[in-house]
Amino acid sequence: MEKMKVIVTGGAGFIGSHVADALIAGGHRVVILDNLATGRRQNIPEKAEFHEVDIRSEDAARIVEEVRPQAMFHLAAQMDVRKSVYDPSFDADVNLRGMLNLLEAGRKSGLRKVVFSSTGGAIYGEQDVYPADEQHATWPISPYGIAKLASEKYLFFYHKQYGLDVTCLRYANVYGPRQNPHGEAGVVAIFSRKLLGGERPLIFGDGSITRDYVYVADVVRANLAGLGADGYVLANVGTGRETSVEELFSTMRDIIKADIDPIFEEPRPGEQQRSSIHSPHILGTLGAKVETPLRAGLEETIAWFRQEGA
Repeated sequence: MEKMKVIVTGGAGFIGSHVADALIAGGHRVVILDNLATGRRQNIPEKAEFHEVDIRSEDAARIVEEVRPQAMFHLAAQMDVRKSVYDPSFDADVNLRGMLNLLEAGRKSGLRKVVFSSTGGAIYGEQDVYPADEQHATWPISPYGIAKLASEKYLFFYHKQYGLDVTCLRYANVYGPRQNPHGEAGVVAIFSRKLLGGERPLIFGDGSITRDYVYVADVVRANLAGLGADGYVLANVGTGRETSVEELFSTMRDIIKADIDPIFEEPRPGEQQRSSIHSPHILGTLGAKVETPLRAGLEETIAWFRQEGA
């Protein structure tokens, strides 16, 4: 693959830093934009050029125009579903206006490719079939999911109007090393920290809510595969397997060997009851596989949190 000058937005964050690591390992020049609102400076690869900047700002647009990247991995986002419910204007400001600010700067400076981190967990809403493929109807029930769907549509406009190649990756609930507890997918991080610290974590509802948990290394492979895709591509990145919160907790408790029970609280408003997606498009078009079993991924994640705590 051609070595490129690449911008990674949100590259100090959980997923973005892993993507940046993989791009650098592949010989690409990586420039990271991150405001460190949820990202961590220690996640930034040494060989990356870093700018602490808000993606909505004139400074961010200026940096894009000066760098003149060939490709952009757009991971920076307001990614807390519950916060989007409480403050939909802020969610749209970051997730839509911020992205458009970068796309306009990129359009003016020769940007050829965008790999966009979308959502499969929130974009389909309460699903008609399980698991959902990319053809499933999109009826998101949170402002976060709505903004991600609108972002995909804006990117389709840029593809049609300006010839930008676009890969939209609809993630299931991503977990792994470096995860923070923000957003729904942060439950693995929360459970890890609580159980390793001998504390009882909260479970909202009766534990029957399901999610599709996909390991971060699988997500990184999908991103790298997306870099080489032409045209406009929509691809799920999920395992196709539903895991209840109670099953997730039990598995993690068994790995840690913790004699701890959770605390059950009232369910939260606006929360989907079930979610799982599968990835025929990724397997067929991009050539990437989602292959990490849940227990193996959880063992790697818990080992990282254990080392962090030490």
